[in-house]
Amino acid sequence: MSDFDVSPHDAYHRWVRLPLAKAFSWVLFTLFGPTLVFGRGKVPKKGGVLILANHQADVDPILVQIACRRPIHFMAKSELFEMGLLGKVIRKFRAFPVKRGEPDRTSLKHAINLLHAGEVVSVFPEGELSPTGEILDLKKGVSLMIRSGGVPVICVGLHNTRRMMPYGKLTPRPAFALITARWGEPKTFDKSSDADEIMAWVEAELIRLSGYPKVPSQPS
Repeated sequence: MSDFDVSPHDAYHRWVRLPLAKAFSWVLFTLFGPTLVFGRGKVPKKGGVLILANHQADVDPILVQIACRRPIHFMAKSELFEMGLLGKVIRKFRAFPVKRGEPDRTSLKHAINLLHAGEVVSVFPEGELSPTGEILDLKKGVSLMIRSGGVPVICVGLHNTRRMMPYGKLTPRPAFALITARWGEPKTFDKSSDADEIMAWVEAELIRLSGYPKVPSQPS
């Protein structure tokens, strides 16, 4: 299967693989958490949807999928696809690679094609893990995806996942804190929408929903 296949998740994935994976993952999050999801019903039940989340731990994609009733295609850093078993697993769940540090037109076009096909796509607009949990500067390519996709955009704020998997660590541990995923309200932008206004809305939503501030600007 190509990493850039735009066909929907098959019936086996939708009704067997994904529910089993979510059930297993929910048990882990409950044991290491506890974990709560707020506003799950706000995610549109059909049609293309773009999900944007803050990113502070490698377990974030798992929590976003647990918190969403629909199967998700995740944009993930290309290095993960070269990591043996992990690469095979994320391909099974229809993740697709993006090259970091450079404009990746192939990945961007694939995400837009998926949205036009009525699929759910999730992107972490910071483009990397936040070491402190604070919201990092967002990648400007996200506004192009939003305007070109023409589908509802919804943000989800993740809180305390870094307590479960601290920055730089590879294995989870008890968070000793409540882990939450909080959904915002979906919003649709058209191709004429101002890019700066889009990015300001996304940043404000991630700050509000995650409970983390924006990382302080560095002096020039």
